[in-house]
Amino acid sequence: MDLHLSHTFVTVHDQDEALRFYRDVLGLELRTDEPFMDYRWLTVGAPGSPVEIVLAHSSMGHSPADASVLDELAAKGALNSIIFTTDDVDGVFDKVLSAGAEVVQEPMDQPYGVRDCAFRDPSGNQIRIGTRTPEPSRTP
Repeated sequence: MDLHLSHTFVTVHDQDEALRFYRDVLGLELRTDEPFMDYRWLTVGAPGSPVEIVLAHSSMGHSPADASVLDELAAKGALNSIIFTTDDVDGVFDKVLSAGAEVVQEPMDQPYGVRDCAFRDPSGNQIRIGTRTPEPSRTP
């Protein structure tokens, strides 16, 4: 069996605001923006990657009461989390910081071989950006 990830969902309270953030701040490409039943099917993706991120409004497939709970959970960073990789963590961090995103963690070297940072999107979802750090040289 040969499986490949095609889509992942991020719950957002405002699709237009989310689109501006993911497209204009993070530099993702708009892939789809079409009506879908009573909703809007809105996807973005990293250039060169086949994976699409569905920016799903919290009301999509949920009752108003459930949508309200989802919005509250997202605002606390308790729902979806996305991890991106880049070769310039500090540069991406500076760009996202200048756009006014809420910082969760400034860039730092992790003990497990990654330099990363974290912040929240406009709905509160946690976004991490990282890169593998070179393995330390071992001398006998």
